[in-house]
Amino acid sequence: MAMTKAQAAAAIRAHVAENYLYMRPGVRVADTDSLLATGVIDSMGVMELIAFVQETLGVQIADDDVTEQNLGTIDGLASYVATHGAAATDAIGLGHAGAQPTSRSATTGSAIREA
Repeated sequence: MAMTKAQAAAAIRAHVAENYLYMRPGVRVADTDSLLATGVIDSMGVMELIAFVQETLGVQIADDDVTEQNLGTIDGLASYVATHGAAATDAIGLGHAGAQPTSRSATTGSAIREA
């Protein structure tokens, strides 16, 4: 079965806290806060977040999908993971989150593009 949005959000939230907020114990980021605008991540952080999603959550992010809407917030990224993880799982006929995704991986070196 594919990862739900709630499961994806929990995994992404934990990753953000562990990797980007560890030196800022008082900072709280809501799921709808822009990770770039709040300074939680920069362009390199975007690439690291993409790598986390692809390697850990098993969802490939296409270059054209690297947008503020898809990756700018924990909520947006969780929605993307839930939607595209299910699509990849369905496309190859596997019913679990470990399915090999069918999208191409992101290779862009730039920050998130505006949608």
